[in-house]
Amino acid sequence: MPKLGWRREFGTIALLAVVVIAVVGRDHRFLDPTSLNSVLLWIPLLLVVGVGEMLVIVTRGIDVSVGSILGFSGIVVGMALRSNPGMNVELAALLGLGIGLALGAVNGALVAWARVPPIIATLGTLSAFRGLVFIVSHGVQVDSNTIPPALTDWSMSGPVQIGGATISWLLLIALVVAALAAAVLRSTRFGRNVFAIGSNPAAAKLRGISLPRTLMAVYCACGALSGLAGVLYASRYGFVNPGTAGLGFELTVIAAVVIGGVNVFGGSGSVLGVFLGCLLLSVINVALAVLGISATWQTLAYGVVILLALVLDGAVQRVLRRATEAR
Repeated sequence: MPKLGWRREFGTIALLAVVVIAVVGRDHRFLDPTSLNSVLLWIPLLLVVGVGEMLVIVTRGIDVSVGSILGFSGIVVGMALRSNPGMNVELAALLGLGIGLALGAVNGALVAWARVPPIIATLGTLSAFRGLVFIVSHGVQVDSNTIPPALTDWSMSGPVQIGGATISWLLLIALVVAALAAAVLRSTRFGRNVFAIGSNPAAAKLRGISLPRTLMAVYCACGALSGLAGVLYASRYGFVNPGTAGLGFELTVIAAVVIGGVNVFGGSGSVLGVFLGCLLLSVINVALAVLGISATWQTLAYGVVILLALVLDGAVQRVLRRATEAR
């Protein structure tokens, strides 16, 4: 196992350290429990959807409909909770997973069977699923008084507290999802097939790997995780607005995945890297608020960080190649 400094994630860790040191140097309030809790609450949604997006990108694809799937799942689950006040929140989470799985299957069918390029297929479903959000909800928001406390408690409380910062149930759910995904990618035939397709689709096909079935599974998984994120969204914010839920979220997710060192040309990436990318964007988001910088600068900050992460990743890879050639 190579040392951490020689891994792709090193560039993200270095950039994260620079950002934290710079922010703390400007304002020590960043280390207050309130700020740390804000960082920890930003991670779960990004991480859950980011894990699914990573699977897609590793296979040389992309799914830009994840924000719309999140919004559709969130509004449908919210409406179900509004119509059934006694509904079990675990059942609501399963409903979100099922909705996302169904929408992900649409993406998978378009890419794997109809052979529509992933960016074209998911751009189309981005608009279609967003339209469904308004059709189903009639443009009516699911208010906070209809979201049960049992669900909002997932983001308000947790079993672990460290120095005033709370490890919420929301974050624990996201970490469990990430751990399961890492185990599947590392230890199963499906995981090996995903990386094989991304590395060389033609060679993977010659080895007997079914590209359509694997791609279908990948897009279904991405959709299911986006659907689960819709339920986590309702827990995090306490309401679901059809006009804003998940809107533009796909850009933030893709940024986190790319920053985490997942190769946009497919074939390589890690769940650890995705987690680090999500952590970095969460730190930046909260840091902007702590420093009193307008939220309008957030998109610019993300762009700059993406470019820096790519430059650092390229530098790390060059050093790694030289070290390998020198052996």
